Amino acid sequence: MTWLVGYSLAIGVGISLGLLGGGGSVLTLPILVYVMGIAPKSAIAMTSIVVGVVSLLGLFPHSRRKQIDLKTVLIFGSSTTIGAFLGAKLAGYSFITATLQMVLFAVAMLVAAGFMILRQPRTDSSIGEPEERDPLSSYPRPVCKYCWLWLLTEGFGVGILTGLVGVGGGFAIVPALVLFGNLTMPKAIATSLAIISLNSGAGLLGYLGHVSIDWYLTGSFTLAAALGSIIGTHLAKFVPAHKLQKWFGYFLLTVASFVLIQILLN
Repeated sequence: MTWLVGYSLAIGVGISLGLLGGGGSVLTLPILVYVMGIAPKSAIAMTSIVVGVVSLLGLFPHSRRKQIDLKTVLIFGSSTTIGAFLGAKLAGYSFITATLQMVLFAVAMLVAAGFMILRQPRTDSSIGEPEERDPLSSYPRPVCKYCWLWLLTEGFGVGILTGLVGVGGGFAIVPALVLFGNLTMPKAIATSLAIISLNSGAGLLGYLGHVSIDWYLTGSFTLAAALGSIIGTHLAKFVPAHKLQKWFGYFLLTVASFVLIQILLN
């Protein structure tokens, strides 16, 4: 029954990725730890595989539309992958305990929830309704044309976080690509998927040899999440993402609170 619940939730992870373009890692880790009973350090490595593979699969429709900015992937992705590898290596030291990693993860979830709850879609002054065509249109315009130093700095920080706690960092990568990379929103979303895939791979390399990985569970969980992403992508045609983001933010807030309570109780 526990595994049935876990795989059902894995499909839910994929649906969230298909509908919202994010939320995979912040849901996968607590499911693996608290539902499937996987040790946190192993669960973080397994989360990297799940998120990396599902993000990679999500790239295909974007690549057909030529929305991936390879130059930005090279510049921003290079710093994030280095950071992810170093973060994973850092997690191998004894002073980085599983409890500390879960606390950092919960904090990252709270930040992600804040982005989703506080970010409001622009409204049309004439009708007062949220803009339907671009559910992420609430991001401001780019602040500069060439902000590669900012991209590299934030990329390294996001990478460290990915390596330490397994989060993909999409909630931080997308606005960075818009504000500092001068990308349009569709290109930022597509490019972020490529970067998340690279991050996940680099983080996994840093964990290999230091943690045990249940490859069967990881593969089957990834398959279930991939199935969910197909369902979510289909549902996204009928359910505007901006109508779900705020509620998903509150859901993340609830899960983060649950993780923190579990840490205090243990």
